[in-house]
Amino acid sequence: MFTRGGMAHRGRSNGLEQREEADQYSSISDIVLGCFECCIKCLGGIPYASLIATILLYAGVALFCGCGHEALSGTVNILQTYFEMGRSAGDTIDVFTMIDIFKYVIYGVAAAFFVYGILLMVEGFFTTGAIKDLYGDFKITTCGRCVSAWFIMLTYVFMLAWLGVTAFTSLPVYMYFNMWTICRNTTLMEGTNLCLDLRQFGIVTVGEEKKICTMSENFLRMCESTELNMTFHLFIVALAGAGAAVIAMVHYLMVLSANWAYVKDACRMQKYEDIKSKEEQELHDIHSTRSKERLNAYT
Repeated sequence: MFTRGGMAHRGRSNGLEQREEADQYSSISDIVLGCFECCIKCLGGIPYASLIATILLYAGVALFCGCGHEALSGTVNILQTYFEMGRSAGDTIDVFTMIDIFKYVIYGVAAAFFVYGILLMVEGFFTTGAIKDLYGDFKITTCGRCVSAWFIMLTYVFMLAWLGVTAFTSLPVYMYFNMWTICRNTTLMEGTNLCLDLRQFGIVTVGEEKKICTMSENFLRMCESTELNMTFHLFIVALAGAGAAVIAMVHYLMVLSANWAYVKDACRMQKYEDIKSKEEQELHDIHSTRSKERLNAYT
């Protein structure tokens, strides 16, 4: 009797332990599934199109600003070292003053588009929430259509501005390509006397004569140095960065236009739901009023 009772007690205790372990496993699985569903919802609310456009914009602006700044610094060194140009005294605007102005413009462009990329990402998150609300996944406060339209107009203006920047950046690339070609032709054809005059590119005035020829020592030192080659490639990378910024602006225009259309559709759907609910409430009030009148008449 004692042995059977002990075995029965052990069986019941093992059963309780197995139930507790099963409950623990089920609770852990519920927690994991809950976290997984929460992560899926969070990932579904990310505006991937705006994220890709923002990454492309930041990459393009970083390449343009960083490489453009270093290329301008290299241009100053080339002009001072090999063309023997110096800064003008007084308030005269010369090529070095223009280069300093371009550097400050680069600083402003980097800061402005860093902030603008964040604003577009925030607008993308809000608009994605409006789209998800339209399809019934989850609800986030929507941005107004006026804000979306303003971003579309501003992005279009910035796209035109970056097109102008791309065209302007191609000018130093063309100039350095000519210099690089002259250096290459000099090494291939000995005895040729080719000259590079800065008046051809509008860097100096017509009255100033700043040119170097292939027979001069400065020209040979410039061609042999790595500074010319580095500055040339930096301007090429800056041009590629400006082109990437243009592509990012076009991408933003497509995303903003699609989001604006979805938000407009959501607003119309919301108005329709409001009108429908009001009509149903009015019909319910009329039916209840008539029912009360009939009941009072019967009593």
